[in-house]
Amino acid sequence: MRIRGELLRLGYRVGTFTIRRILRRSGIPAAPTGRDHTTWRRFLRAQASTMLACDFFTVDCAVTLRRFYVFFVIDVASRYVHIVGTTSKPDGAWTTHQIRNLLMDLGERADQFSFPIRDRAGQFTTAFDAVLADAGVTVVKIPPQCPRAIAYAERFVLSAKGEVTDRLLIFGERHLRRVLTEYGRHYNGWRPHRALLLQPPGPDAPGRPH
Repeated sequence: MRIRGELLRLGYRVGTFTIRRILRRSGIPAAPTGRDHTTWRRFLRAQASTMLACDFFTVDCAVTLRRFYVFFVIDVASRYVHIVGTTSKPDGAWTTHQIRNLLMDLGERADQFSFPIRDRAGQFTTAFDAVLADAGVTVVKIPPQCPRAIAYAERFVLSAKGEVTDRLLIFGERHLRRVLTEYGRHYNGWRPHRALLLQPPGPDAPGRPH
């Protein structure tokens, strides 16, 4: 229709079907994507410095045969990980309480984050989103059945399982918390990351330039 309008201004009357046929013959989409269109990947790259990714992963106890859920939050830009909490019953109320505690721990640093991204699991309720909204951040939900949209969190899960939880016998939730606390210190303070030019995420980590 825009092409037809421009042609009318020049004094040419051409039907929209004729224009569509010519465009198709030339391999040009009839409605090309505008330059201001933002893909999910472009959005993540552009907003990385203001994004947090929230997710869970599971760990099975070798003694009690119970399954525990680990709730964590990762800073997309720095890859810094917060092991927020562990539980055997990750309901909405527990998850909301944990994210509220994390915001209190972050303090003024929470102001630098604008877009926490999460999947559509039942643990993330409207109350969870409301807590973040009160802190001035807007929750972004990934598309349904699209774990790659939260790839930064999924990559941490792969690291945590492959380097720690799949290599140890976890005796209980207390043991799991102690193991994850130590791994969090290692991950943030010492573990080199290829995305960070082989530097650890922590700003005060040994060997990291200031």
